[in-house]
Amino acid sequence: MEQPNVTVIPSHRKTISIAIERDLRVVIRVPLGTTQAEVRNLLEEKQSWLQYHWELARQRQKNAPPPLTEAELQTLTEQAKLVLPERTAYFAPLVGVTYGRITIRHQVSRWGSCSARGNLNFNCLLMLCPPEAADYVVVHELCHRLEMNHSAEFWAQVARVMPEYAIHRRWLREHGAQLIGRLR
Repeated sequence: MEQPNVTVIPSHRKTISIAIERDLRVVIRVPLGTTQAEVRNLLEEKQSWLQYHWELARQRQKNAPPPLTEAELQTLTEQAKLVLPERTAYFAPLVGVTYGRITIRHQVSRWGSCSARGNLNFNCLLMLCPPEAADYVVVHELCHRLEMNHSAEFWAQVARVMPEYAIHRRWLREHGAQLIGRLR
């Protein structure tokens, strides 16, 4: 059976963290001064947990759809340039805001963002999501025109426009990593 590659990173931290990266490396961050013996003991103690979760990650990677080609990304970007401005124009009056420029990107860490000037950025991968999930991202970013934070007031605005937003937010959390993983 294949074994995980383990990387130990000493850092200015008080606790130990263990993460399984996309490339299946196990990264252990430890406080400065942690000895090799302490790391070995940790690995022995967490061996079954590590093996189980590493195998899950390996299976996910094996079953993952192939990376998107440049042509596919271009097609998604062109589709997003048609769909997302239309959805933004639909939801902006419901939220009660205006907005500036809309930019479509293919980002590995965000579905959308809103600048202080009201410019909106959206990920072209939203075109691979259910339309309701893409609409949730549009509403989310438009609500940042009212609240530039994730306070209770912000979420109340999102819920006012899209009462079922939590379902779509959950979908993105459960399936988004697999979609974003296609950007490699």
